[in-house]
Amino acid sequence: MKNPSICLLGLLAFLSATRLVAQPDPAWLVHDRDRPLPPVVDPGTPSTQEQPGRPPSDAVVLFDGQSLANWVAMDGSLTKWVVKDGALECVPGSGYIRTLAGFGDCQLHIEWTAPTKVEGSSQGRGNSGVFFGRGRYEVQVLDSHDNKTYADGSAGSVYSQYPPLANVTRAPGQWQTYDIIWTAPRFDDAGKLISKARVTVLHNGVLVQNNVELTGPTTWIGRPPYEAHPERLPIAMQDHGNPVRYRNIWVRELGQHRHPALVLADTLLETYVGDYGRPGQWNTAKISRLPDGRLGLKMAGADLVLTAASTTHFYAAGTDVQVKFDFTGDKKKAQVTVGEDFARAMVLERATP
Repeated sequence: MKNPSICLLGLLAFLSATRLVAQPDPAWLVHDRDRPLPPVVDPGTPSTQEQPGRPPSDAVVLFDGQSLANWVAMDGSLTKWVVKDGALECVPGSGYIRTLAGFGDCQLHIEWTAPTKVEGSSQGRGNSGVFFGRGRYEVQVLDSHDNKTYADGSAGSVYSQYPPLANVTRAPGQWQTYDIIWTAPRFDDAGKLISKARVTVLHNGVLVQNNVELTGPTTWIGRPPYEAHPERLPIAMQDHGNPVRYRNIWVRELGQHRHPALVLADTLLETYVGDYGRPGQWNTAKISRLPDGRLGLKMAGADLVLTAASTTHFYAAGTDVQVKFDFTGDKKKAQVTVGEDFARAMVLERATP
């Protein structure tokens, strides 16, 4: 008889591998005529050096060459990056920027160009980065055209973890394209890692990262472990001291979500913190700050995590509890409801700030 420990390890390895691979849905027969057809999507048009392409019809456009409405500084304040000649340009020293909304599993398209005037070398030349997980996981942006640097810091690398499979960087001043397929890491309710982040990258149409598994956050030195965080977090871009430019940024979220997931300014979130309702009664609520732009709601013995759908409307993941804040009058109020019927919401006045 084979060693049972070896058999068990083999079974666990098989189950782990199959969990990461899409499986046919057993709810449908092969060629089932009743199975819903996929939605029709206009694929858009490709970009040229002179003109950005048109995004797919189901994409969320993050930058259209004109508006910074979808972008903020990392703390949620106004960004100091600028729009110039239809491109979003990094202002050196201004800090990272991020999307106002959070995204989980997604397809991201982004185009970038290093400065035409070549200055610096290695990591000091045309350096920026595209980050998932609100700055945790980086796909490197760098002028790697005739520019020697360490392999896992080249353009198209998963920074500090995976060098690109090929260097397909165009000359400085030319537009480059990244098409990135991002699979967010998953954590259970206790914060234990369930599955690692994975990423596929096409650079100028060439596969340079093939569904690689990240060891944890990408940092300059070391291999830090994963720390629990929400699945849907902002996409960010790095200020590394070079005026790198971006255009035609759009994303297709690969999942079904009822609400957007906004990550608001820390200063705004802090204004909602406090005790609501009359002490000693059952219908009281406590709002607290949580990491990554979320609020905590403690009510009726339950501890819930609230995500912003707008600047005043928050919802709890996993249960249909929603909160709307009304701070327009003299009294600060929170409307709490289960389900969509805000007409029957409990209206709680804030007792303490």
